Amino acid sequence: MSKLTAKVIAQPHLFPHLCPVMYELYRTYYDGTSENFFWNDLSQKDYAILLWNPEGQLGGFSTLSILSRQWEGDRIRAIFSGDTIIHRQYWGEQTLPLAWCRLAGQIKAQHPHTPLYWFLIVKGYRTYRYLPLFAKVFYPTYRYPTPPPMQAIADALATQKFGEYYNPKTGLIRFPTSRGHLRGNWADIKAGIRKKPDVRYFLERNPDYYKGDELVCLMELRESNLRSHARRGFLAGLQHPL
Repeated sequence: MSKLTAKVIAQPHLFPHLCPVMYELYRTYYDGTSENFFWNDLSQKDYAILLWNPEGQLGGFSTLSILSRQWEGDRIRAIFSGDTIIHRQYWGEQTLPLAWCRLAGQIKAQHPHTPLYWFLIVKGYRTYRYLPLFAKVFYPTYRYPTPPPMQAIADALATQKFGEYYNPKTGLIRFPTSRGHLRGNWADIKAGIRKKPDVRYFLERNPDYYKGDELVCLMELRESNLRSHARRGFLAGLQHPL
């Protein structure tokens, strides 16, 4: 397996020639989109993490934006994760998670005393399974109920971002027509995987994930809530603010 190298690029510096390359990788795994829609969505993000193999080929990417709002008299911030794609041959490679956590630490360092959350919408079980690997406490999960204050923050962020498409009763974002859903075989889940507790819970909460429905998830990004590898990347980022 070739080692990937991560590079963080601020959205204004995402040169036009990169969009078609990113879109080609995206449409390998996702349907229900177009290059124009993809580019418009990308233009609303603040950063992209691009993964390159030694041959200079794009092996994956993740996009994100930073949200800020008043909450109960104080300011909170959230990292909203957009499209995340890794080429099949690099599944299991840890370059992206470490780069993402480092960038999260850099974002936290900008305003160290302001609570920072990871606001993630999930339409695939593989992404959902990152949450217990990253965090000690996250929502929603089968392990414990979501406290009302955290649910209120999740509802507020989802409504701020998606308006009427978010249903707080289900915790799902559902668009009239898909804005991207896994293609064919990539949406299939093997029977053995379906039995795993996190996967089973994800399917209970988001049974129509294959149609593009998104489950709203939330966790606080702070040192004490992160697990070993995620914590290491986050702390490295704290030392090097953007």
